[in-house]
Amino acid sequence: MSSRLLAARLAPAARRATLIPPRRLAHHSSSTAGGLLRSEAGQRLLKRRPWPLGAYALHNLPAVRTISFVRVLPKLVTKFATLGAMAGGAMIAGLSYLQYQAGQAGSYVVDVFKRASDAATTGAGNLYGSASEAIEQTRRGWQKAKDGVELPEWLRTIFEGREGASGNGQRGSGPEGSPNQSRAGTATAAVGGAATAFAYDDESEKDEAIEEKIARDDQMMLLTKKMIEIRSLLQTVGQSDALTLPSIVVIGSQSSGKSSVLEAIVGHEFLPKGSNMVTRRPIELTLVNTPDAQAEYGEFPALGLGKITDFTQIQRTLTDLNLAVPASECVSDDPIQLRIYSPNVPDLSLIDLPGYIQVTGRDQPTELKEKIAELCEKYIQQPNIILAISAADVDLANSTALRASRQVDPRGERTIGVITKMDLVDAERGASMLTDKKYALRLGYIGVVCRVPQTQGKLFKRGSGNITNAIAKNEDAYFSSHPAEFGTESSIEVGTKNLRKKLMYVLEQTLAASLKTTSEAVQGELAEATYEFKVQYNDRPLSAETYLAESLDSFKHSFREFTEHFGRPEVRELLKYELDQQILNLLASRYWNKPLEDLSPPLPETDPLSGLPKADPDNQLWRLKLDASTASLTKLGIGRLATTVVANALQGHIDHLINTSTFGHHPFARQAITEASTSILKELSYDISDELEICIKPYKYRIDLEDTEWSRGRENIQKTLKEELRSCEAAAKHVESEVGGKKKLKDVMGFIDRVRNGQVVLEGDGRGGAGGFSSALLERGLEGVFLRDRADILKLRLMAIKSKQCANKKNKYFCPEVFLDAVADKLTTTADLFLDAELLSKFYYIFPRELDARLGRNLSPTEVERFAREDPKIRRHLDVVRRKELLEHVLKEMEGLRQLEAREKRYASRSTQTRSTEKGRSKGWSLF
Repeated sequence: MSSRLLAARLAPAARRATLIPPRRLAHHSSSTAGGLLRSEAGQRLLKRRPWPLGAYALHNLPAVRTISFVRVLPKLVTKFATLGAMAGGAMIAGLSYLQYQAGQAGSYVVDVFKRASDAATTGAGNLYGSASEAIEQTRRGWQKAKDGVELPEWLRTIFEGREGASGNGQRGSGPEGSPNQSRAGTATAAVGGAATAFAYDDESEKDEAIEEKIARDDQMMLLTKKMIEIRSLLQTVGQSDALTLPSIVVIGSQSSGKSSVLEAIVGHEFLPKGSNMVTRRPIELTLVNTPDAQAEYGEFPALGLGKITDFTQIQRTLTDLNLAVPASECVSDDPIQLRIYSPNVPDLSLIDLPGYIQVTGRDQPTELKEKIAELCEKYIQQPNIILAISAADVDLANSTALRASRQVDPRGERTIGVITKMDLVDAERGASMLTDKKYALRLGYIGVVCRVPQTQGKLFKRGSGNITNAIAKNEDAYFSSHPAEFGTESSIEVGTKNLRKKLMYVLEQTLAASLKTTSEAVQGELAEATYEFKVQYNDRPLSAETYLAESLDSFKHSFREFTEHFGRPEVRELLKYELDQQILNLLASRYWNKPLEDLSPPLPETDPLSGLPKADPDNQLWRLKLDASTASLTKLGIGRLATTVVANALQGHIDHLINTSTFGHHPFARQAITEASTSILKELSYDISDELEICIKPYKYRIDLEDTEWSRGRENIQKTLKEELRSCEAAAKHVESEVGGKKKLKDVMGFIDRVRNGQVVLEGDGRGGAGGFSSALLERGLEGVFLRDRADILKLRLMAIKSKQCANKKNKYFCPEVFLDAVADKLTTTADLFLDAELLSKFYYIFPRELDARLGRNLSPTEVERFAREDPKIRRHLDVVRRKELLEHVLKEMEGLRQLEAREKRYASRSTQTRSTEKGRSKGWSLF
């Protein structure tokens, strides 16, 4: 660049030199006049552009004027302001040194001119004087500029030190300080430094422009990524029709290469394929660029399958989801959401739709063609971008995708045409299709060859690997073989790489344009959600975690209240009641009457119960009956019986607490709590029942009663027998109502008494009816007789227990009811003491902690969410809260994007003004 600059300044001087007569030529290029002309740059200049004939070489002297750094120094100081202090100072000092050397070279030229002035003509002397004056003016200008510029102290020190060193050390490099080598090279370096300064200006402006473009692209990519994230968030909760974000909708006929285009963009074969119609549901495909990721994977948000790195599995899942649509419908508008994360994909939002068909198959519904058209028409409405796929071997006039897009986008403003299978037609025809004006699209056409080359042989297979490179090589091989049609000079866009760039650009522009309207729609949705949240739920915040925690705390509080009211007295009451029932069963089986089965006369009793108060004390019958009844009671298995009774009571109370708490509306929580209590009680009962049985083992062989225990048993058995008597009377009333009246029941019971006493003789047992009474009526009569006799016995035994005979424990054989009740009370005392210490205390300690484990920290977020949504009211509340929070988050993100966009506009405006100002300054003030 230094040679060009020097030549530019030397040309006028050379033209002026042609006016001097040839006789005045006294110097030629081989002269050792000045170091400037001996530099390598000067030699190259002379070789490339020789002097005009008759020109005197001395006319090159004005070139010394162009080496001055006086005017460029302020600009360079500004340029180097951003550099480090020492680096900038060193560079400027170097330029100052070059200027000094240039001045020394000029001084040497003056000396040479003085020695040659005697031999030169008067005209040459005049010209020499002008040159000398110009050189001196240059030196004075440099000194004046250097003195006038205000420099920092550190920079002034560097200048002063550098000048001193240059003046003392560089001058004596040859005889008389000859500058033939060093000074000439210094002058050339000065010219190169000036040229470098200009180059720095140009390159810095280019770098700024490139950096600005990269920054704008990054901001647009950030905008796209954020908008795609916002779309995913809104899809999670659901959105109204007014709140829609643009997507790229892919439409095309079957076998038009639609799936191949999508797979080429993604770089993997993942879409379902088959001979029949496989794509039956829309596939909402979200591509997320992850530059720092090491692996590529996909996710199905609605299915919760996690990260899937095998794209073959993604293909199988998509196939299963599509084939799940019934054959009678063939298509469904229920979309499949798929997200693919990869460092090799752009940030895009695509929707793949079923391909158009022309003829309906025999195994397909007749309205299938219309259903597909309606489904596609639903998705290609504004503001979505249409990616119309057409095959190259089909005329554009017959393209179903273009015909459908023209119906909703007649001006072609949001339609991108993609011509696939370009290698199946002639290059000229393919180029004409891409430049077609009859079906013009504002976004234009792009030709692709997305067919993946088939691998040869079966030893090596591509599998689930990336196919981007294979497609790119195949496309480059085809399009580069036709440079005239698809070369760089043509305005035709081809290749999957350009398609991806265009999709990114168009989606970025569309999303940026819809930012304001989408933000307004989000504000409207947020206002509705806020109003509903305030009116229906009084601004009460709620989440699945807090609802579960509150429900669990409330349940544990209720359980704590239950533990305070269910202790040893309640256990004793339960056990005593159960043992009283066992005593009544033993008395009924050994002392009292038995139910009547037929009308046959009863066997005569040798020792009736009515004769017990006056029985012989040595009568072994009554002794055996009491001992057998006592053994049956003590060997009944009190440990297992008592533990089971208390455990069942505890479980019953837990069920009651569940029903009265918020957990009653949650099957998941009900099951978890029930399983927790059941497992704890089962584990505790297994050991406690055996230990309790060991505690009551002494009572199986010998029972000693105190007088107080006998008295307490006497009082308690009276209550028990009275309760049993009331039960008998109530049962008799019920039978009377079933028969039809007291008189009718009395007639039936009288007939039965006469038969049992032998007053009436029947043929058979009378089960089929007798005495004018039906068999059913006779059954009710037998039941009435049994209840009447039982009531009479109970009344008789109550009188005996109240007698003086039963006041003494020595007469236990005459009062078996009192003795058995006293034994039961002794057993109950031992059992309730043991169960209170072992079963209740342990259960009350373990159960709340088991609740925390099952319904607290061990639950996954999905299970917590499922629990909370089991209640319809809570589900609605959560939906409102979540929708409100999500819309607030989305609105905040969008406001941030709008601020980013505003800053970008302001920055772009300032950058334009700055460039215009600098451009104007460069025209008015430059180095030369």
